[in-house]
Amino acid sequence: MHSTRPPRIAVVGAGLGGLTCARILQRHGRPVTVFEREASADTRPQGGSLDLHPDSGQAALRSAGLLDRFQALARPEGDEWRVLDPATAAPLAQQPPSVSDGERPEIDRGQLRGLLLDSLAEGTVRWGHAVDGVTPLADGSCRLLLADGTAEEFDLVIGADGAWSRARPALSPAVPRYTGVTFIETGFDQCATRHPEIARLVGNGSLLAKGAGRSLVAQRNSDDHIRAYLAFRAPQDWHLAAGLDLGDQRAVREYLSGLFEGWHESLRALLRDGDHEFVNRPLFVLPAPHTWRHVPGVTLLGDAAHLMPPVGLGANLAMLDGADLAHALVAEPGVDAAVRAYEAVMLPRSVEAATASARGLDHLVPEAAQAPAAATVR
Repeated sequence: MHSTRPPRIAVVGAGLGGLTCARILQRHGRPVTVFEREASADTRPQGGSLDLHPDSGQAALRSAGLLDRFQALARPEGDEWRVLDPATAAPLAQQPPSVSDGERPEIDRGQLRGLLLDSLAEGTVRWGHAVDGVTPLADGSCRLLLADGTAEEFDLVIGADGAWSRARPALSPAVPRYTGVTFIETGFDQCATRHPEIARLVGNGSLLAKGAGRSLVAQRNSDDHIRAYLAFRAPQDWHLAAGLDLGDQRAVREYLSGLFEGWHESLRALLRDGDHEFVNRPLFVLPAPHTWRHVPGVTLLGDAAHLMPPVGLGANLAMLDGADLAHALVAEPGVDAAVRAYEAVMLPRSVEAATASARGLDHLVPEAAQAPAAATVR
């Protein structure tokens, strides 16, 4: 006798894509459980500001019934950007904020995640439930293996668990590779009063200054905070080869000062005057194209499926993935048909986006003709 129970669906990872999928499923009356290894929503900072695109991130929020709440939090003026000459800090290019249409308004990643979390039924997210792996079963379902040694079975497991996904090995042997670019992150608090010159330099949106093999990026966040990234091309173990302890903030600052020698002092303030410790963030990507042979009972979305450089596409695409998968699960007659329909759209789309994001990274951090002396590594 055919079962009339709704399909058992698990989402691994409480990131933007997985939460979007869960919200839309619940909006259509479909049960879903989200497994998240972090202990709570505020275990760690969620990162910087995002611009949500009309045809992806905003479209996903519209499907989730959350666009109005997003617009109440978003900063349309945040899509302003300026490119400065590294030696003089003179403007080379700029785009004023499009406040009138707010085509790509900015929002802090943490605010957006909070908006999605607040929209879910209580208990949807199982905090502190780390997933070790997933095992497809012969009947088309999938077993979820938890770090505490227990296991649960679902009709579909959705790997939305990011770069180092524990669900991905069930579909693909691919692992992320280092891009050759590292970001060093820092931040500035109470900028209007404590860092007025940096606040004027960055403006309402984002700032970029770039030279051969290195760049400075800064972006306005909410609550009078500015986040800055010092980007450069170097081997992943650059700090070891340079004899640096990343915990020694003074030594890291001296190294970075040498790396950006000759840049205008107003730009060098981004590496000199931060209120937060430097955080080393090497950038990884999945191979492109990253595809797999369909396996019943499991699929991927977002960074788990198509990890890309952070140039404005990843979060938008993850949310669109989540929305597309949820809609397919509602519209198609069965789980397997839904997943096939989703993958037929998502996989080709991700190849195109990966190509565009790779170009974006090359634009953001141009190749160096020769590595600068301060960044020389063995």
